[in-house]
Amino acid sequence: MGLVSAASAIDPASGLRAQRLAWAGVRLQLGTGNLYLDPLLDPKVWGPALPDSLVPIDPPAEGSRYVLVTHRHPDHFDPIAIRQALGETGTLVCTADAASAAASAGFRVRLASLYEPLLLGDFTVTAVPASDGYGDPQVSWVVSGGGRRILHGGDTLWHGAWWQIGRQYGPFDAAFLPINGARFGWRKPVSDVPAVLTPQQAVAAAVVLNARLLVPIHYGIKASAEYTEIARPDIELREAARARDVAVQILHPGDWLDWTAAGRN
Repeated sequence: MGLVSAASAIDPASGLRAQRLAWAGVRLQLGTGNLYLDPLLDPKVWGPALPDSLVPIDPPAEGSRYVLVTHRHPDHFDPIAIRQALGETGTLVCTADAASAAASAGFRVRLASLYEPLLLGDFTVTAVPASDGYGDPQVSWVVSGGGRRILHGGDTLWHGAWWQIGRQYGPFDAAFLPINGARFGWRKPVSDVPAVLTPQQAVAAAVVLNARLLVPIHYGIKASAEYTEIARPDIELREAARARDVAVQILHPGDWLDWTAAGRN
């Protein structure tokens, strides 16, 4: 896949903006509509192990509000962040496995099924397959709006549905993919196999998806006895991306994606 310039990847007149939140969170803004994917605000979820700034969630009073969650793990399903994002009128969109927890927390819920598009204001969203390191149910999200299309990968690992997603929905203007190659020690016996995409696998996924830009998420945790990640996943990502001519944009929590300036870092 060749390096695509920002100008050719996305029409800046379309108005879609993307902001990286803490950990795996992403905010999409289109006109007065705001859509959040896996937002995180609760400092107790990771404690001091996560050096990311917890980005304030401040949607305007006017306009639509939606939250999409990839799965029920607390670093992706944070009721504090979801409640702040939705306010009194917003809607949480999730698959059936998360719906009962969402409804019991008092959220207005809209169910999503794999490969079935939903219209959310000016956004169209579709749940697509993902694979969780524990074997728990998980999805990724395809979101279209303003003439652009992105994929949000939650904390998926490598799986065989990438090709189908790429054929059915690609090309993508941006793929927000986890890169920390986390290994878990609290499930016994320990596998010592990465349960999240490694940087090399994220680049491979971007190639298969025909993603014009790869934005890394879900990395930067300080290692513990039970959770370790690749030491410098951002550096490994750049090296792997150069080898396969994939455009990468590193965003820090709070940064907005500026496609007109995006390129290989």
